[in-house]
Amino acid sequence: MIALAIQIALHARSVQPGELVVIDLTLPEARGNVHVRAFDREVPVFSLSPTAWRALVGIDLDRKPGTYHVTIDAGQGLTGREPLVVQPKKFPTRRLTVDENFVNPPVSVEERIKKESALLASTWAHSAPERLWTAPFERPVPQAANSRFGTRSVYNGQPRSPHGGADFLSPAGTPIHSPNAGRVVVARDLYFTGNTVIIDHGQGLFSMLAHLSEVEVREGDRVEAGALVGKVGATGRVTGPHLHWAVRIDDARVDPLSLLQLLGQPTQSPPGAQR
Repeated sequence: MIALAIQIALHARSVQPGELVVIDLTLPEARGNVHVRAFDREVPVFSLSPTAWRALVGIDLDRKPGTYHVTIDAGQGLTGREPLVVQPKKFPTRRLTVDENFVNPPVSVEERIKKESALLASTWAHSAPERLWTAPFERPVPQAANSRFGTRSVYNGQPRSPHGGADFLSPAGTPIHSPNAGRVVVARDLYFTGNTVIIDHGQGLFSMLAHLSEVEVREGDRVEAGALVGKVGATGRVTGPHLHWAVRIDDARVDPLSLLQLLGQPTQSPPGAQR
């Protein structure tokens, strides 16, 4: 008897920290459920057909290089295992001058910052269990990104957290559109990111749109891909008007441009296979 096997195809710009890896699974027979694990946790997986499934693996910005494994369990003894070799990546450093209150916040805002940090942690941990998007992801503004994801940031001479998103040098007032369908889970002013909208796309996938001048949605709203959610501004810790777009996949911080290349409009370059 020939043992049934799962065909596994990995797609990525590169297998490095901050990258999205799309894993396509072809099953020898239909299954109603498939579980995929990577980095010791369940990762988002959804069905394209009864025998074709897709998993999204985010390699966090701080993930150390090394060999990891993706494991697949389709039930009834049908399993698979694939190595994921994370290569090292060197990120550049940027030095910025901003309001000192955003580098060393005054005591008067410490409680606010603590509460907002807890809000964000809770947000990332409570995504809709089902996928809320089906269309390709879209760039939220027409301008190109001008600040690289993962850049090590030095504010007023003091090192701070790495840049966990992509910045788009859009003029103030530029309309910002939802990168894809989902539910608005945060739409409020936050200390560091200013007027902020976070969209839950489901299954652990989030978009954060920050530093807005105006917010056009409310928490709890359902939005479709391309829906107006706000306008570009310069609120929070900034040096000027721009849009900061950050993406989380199962709590991993990944480059939004990686998401666009792999799950964006068909006109974009196809992903390169990594095996």
